[in-house]
Amino acid sequence: MEAFSRDGMRFEVVDEGPPDAETIVLLHGFPQSARSWVDVSRPLLAAGYRVIAPDQRGYTPGARPRPRRAYRLEELVADVVALVDAAGVDRVHLVGHDWGGGVAWMVAATRPDRLHTLTVVSAPHPRALVKAMLTGRQLLQAWHVGFFQLPWLPEAAIRARGGRFAVALLKRSGLGDDLARAYVDRLIDDPGGLAGALRWYRAMPLDVSIGRRTGAVTVPTTYVWSTGDVALGRRAAELTGRWVTGPFEFTVLDGVSHWVPEQVPDELAGYILNRIRSV
Repeated sequence: MEAFSRDGMRFEVVDEGPPDAETIVLLHGFPQSARSWVDVSRPLLAAGYRVIAPDQRGYTPGARPRPRRAYRLEELVADVVALVDAAGVDRVHLVGHDWGGGVAWMVAATRPDRLHTLTVVSAPHPRALVKAMLTGRQLLQAWHVGFFQLPWLPEAAIRARGGRFAVALLKRSGLGDDLARAYVDRLIDDPGGLAGALRWYRAMPLDVSIGRRTGAVTVPTTYVWSTGDVALGRRAAELTGRWVTGPFEFTVLDGVSHWVPEQVPDELAGYILNRIRSV
């Protein structure tokens, strides 16, 4: 599969491995793309699985609606379900990082019938995140979330001086120089790409009530959090288990930044495979 369609939109995907094997779906975050999973995919493919990584809406030219309401969680979840349908399978092993993790939590909470297992990287359960924002330092740590909801200013800041400011911020958060440059260049060189990626943040106020009401996850789940994550703190991570009623494992990576798929891909692939094999 090179792409799948939903509501007249076309989503590009990377689809590798035996078409009749158990399927793993990998959801990227900001400002990544399906290519951010390349090094994680290799061990999964070597283990005999089919691995599908989509460019999510806003990040793929054929699926870039302009209204911010088009980026509400219910739409992002429906995209994943459409991908699973297009793959020709009933259930998948779902993995998500950063924003992709937030979507993965919502798929598991609302459509557990389409999942075998869940592995979430960095992003805590939505209700754990809300609680940490209200009772801890999480709101300060995630300052960029509020900034990215402003009109035009985030685009100007990211494009400033050829993207140097944005590259510097990504490097400060732990991303390597080459990847930081590549991620920023991809967004600012692609017409509509930067605005599409930022609409995920601009839709957040429309989903506040949904985040507070997200149900418990019943599917077997692994949550991977890293101590060097400057955006997502320990309190939200440690609270996440309260909203998982199925088999649950909380894994902490010491000294690893927010960019877990890029920084320790083989280790992350091992945790994904352990969760898959547990069922």
